Parts: sequence; C-alpha cells; structure tokens
Amino acid sequence: MGKITLSSISTRAPKELDKQETKAKTEAILQKLDDLQNLLYAESKHSILIVIQGMDASGKDGVIRNVFGKLNPQGVTVRSFKVPTAEELSHDFLWRIHHAAPAKGVIQIFNRSHYEDVLVTRVHNLIDDATAKKRMKAINDFEQLLAEHNSTQILKFYLHISPEEQQERLNERIEDPAKQWKYNAQDFEEAKKWNTYMKAYEDAFEHCDNIPWTIVPADQNWYKEHVIASTLLKTLQGLNMKYPGLKKD
Repeated sequence: MGKITLSSISTRAPKELDKQETKAKTEAILQKLDDLQNLLYAESKHSILIVIQGMDASGKDGVIRNVFGKLNPQGVTVRSFKVPTAEELSHDFLWRIHHAAPAKGVIQIFNRSHYEDVLVTRVHNLIDDATAKKRMKAINDFEQLLAEHNSTQILKFYLHISPEEQQERLNERIEDPAKQWKYNAQDFEEAKKWNTYMKAYEDAFEHCDNIPWTIVPADQNWYKEHVIASTLLKTLQGLNMKYPGLKKD
C-alpha cells in the first residue's frame, strides 16, 4: 500500500454519485450477501474477519447494524475490544484477539481490534516506537497465520471521518436523547489528539499492509455502508463456494 496521508483523502463520497441510487444498490447487495453468508456457513471451508477501525463517532456501530445486521446471526459474531482487563494484560497483547478469531463458516467482526495496541498505546505513550514496531510485525504474522492456516479472508476497514463531522456527531450525543447513552466526556479529550492519532494510523497502514486496508470515506453513512457491503460481496463471490450436498451414510 505504501505511505498513506489521510489528510489528502476525501472523507466524502464522489460528487458524481447519487445518494438514492447508491442506497438502492446497497440494498440489492445486502440481499446477495444474505445468500452468500448462508453458503459460507453451509460449506464451512472459509472464514471472514472484518476489522473495523476509526476515530470516535466514525460510525462503527452503525455500519455493523446496517450492513451485517441483516445477515443470519447464527453465522455472524461481533467482538468489541475495549481497555484490556487485568487478566488480558497478564498475557501477550494478541492473546485476547486470537481467542476471538473466526471459526470456519463464520463472519467475525472486530469493532476496534488488535490495532488498538499500536494506536491508543502510542498516542498515550504507553509503549515506545520500538515496541510498536515489534507489535506491528507480530500483527502481520498473526494475520498471515489466519489467512494461510484457517482460510480466513481478512478485510480491514478504516472509517475515514473529518474532524468537523466528528465534532458534530459528538455534540449530537449531548443533544439527542436517543444518542445520549453513547456520550462520554473522554471522547472530546481524545478528539484533541487528532493529529497524533492520524500519525499513528498512517504508521499502522504503512507497516501492516501485507493484507491491505480499505480507507472508507465515512462522513456520509450511505456511502460508507455501500463501500463495505461492496467489498464483502466481491470477497465472498471470489471464494467460488458450493453447497456440500447430501452427506453419505
């Protein structure tokens, strides 16, 4: 992938796209994904790991609900990674991650992920640059292990939101009663570290690109959902899956 400068990438959909047409295309894709996810589960030869990263209020929960929420919950699981517990901290940083890796036939979604351990930890000076580089190497090895030894397709999405849109959404959490449960004063403090977070993300993109990242413009939810749904559709179609048929006695 090479060096990425996030400030040079738009956070909005291409101007030529029509919102309603794109939403209609997304709905058609979701219907196809429903069938393909059932096929993935039935064949049980591959697994899918969806990594969703982004700043606070970039819409991680929304995309999980609107894209993956229409799939059969029997074959889709979601794991959120927050501040490590005391037990998790007593192990290596990938211990809790590997435990949540997808089984064959399953779509596993990481709402935040192993990348938090080279993002938040760096921004808050919990690890030095040398440790971060070692961790990124371990992440590459971990992802390669899943891909090569468990037929796991890994899709990594960064929800690219603008600081202006982030502030608007954070303020909505104060003003909108339906969103007040999401309010966390610490989110505003983290937002002040925007430039530091961008540098940490750009470094992770550069050094953890054996499996490439998709930078998803995320200021408009309809476009964000379309990009992620389209990428998943292409991935599943590329597996050339088949139903296993009747089992022999």
